Amino acid sequence: MKNIIKADLYRYDSQTSVLKGLRVPGFKYMYFLRKASKYRKKSPFGIFYRLLVQRYSHKYGFQIPVNTKIGEGFYIGHFGTIVINGKAEIGKNCNIAHGTTIGKANRGKLKGYPTIGNYVWIGTGSVIVGHINIGNNVLIAPNTFVNKSVPDNSLVIGNPAKILARDNPTEGYINHIRKQ
Repeated sequence: MKNIIKADLYRYDSQTSVLKGLRVPGFKYMYFLRKASKYRKKSPFGIFYRLLVQRYSHKYGFQIPVNTKIGEGFYIGHFGTIVINGKAEIGKNCNIAHGTTIGKANRGKLKGYPTIGNYVWIGTGSVIVGHINIGNNVLIAPNTFVNKSVPDNSLVIGNPAKILARDNPTEGYINHIRKQ
């Protein structure tokens, strides 16, 4: 857990301490979310951290359930409405911007939840829904509606989503990656 939190913090500022990092809304929320997920729901620490997650969820507009599987190095660019379904899965070193929804499709062939790979940048106002896979090293442009799987090394743009193959679409977008 300590390494995951360090990787998250490193994405915001590679030179700062946890105490300074707690001034940043995105890191603060993820710090308490990670702590809440570590403890059982009805344990004293579990209750305490879940209350903090709930408080910051209302304050910042983030709706990310404690049980959501999110890899290390998760970066929330701005505070504002972010909704992630608890059964969605997100890989390592992903960026997400405000106004984004990662949700469930309730019917049809895409019924289910998205799985998002490593090194994915998700732009402002994007919507990702359904039982789809977003590959590694993918940039999802702002205001894009994604309801189909996306291969590795792609740029996704528009509504409906148009997928363009690129050599390194997230270069310059995903920064401060902690080396293990």
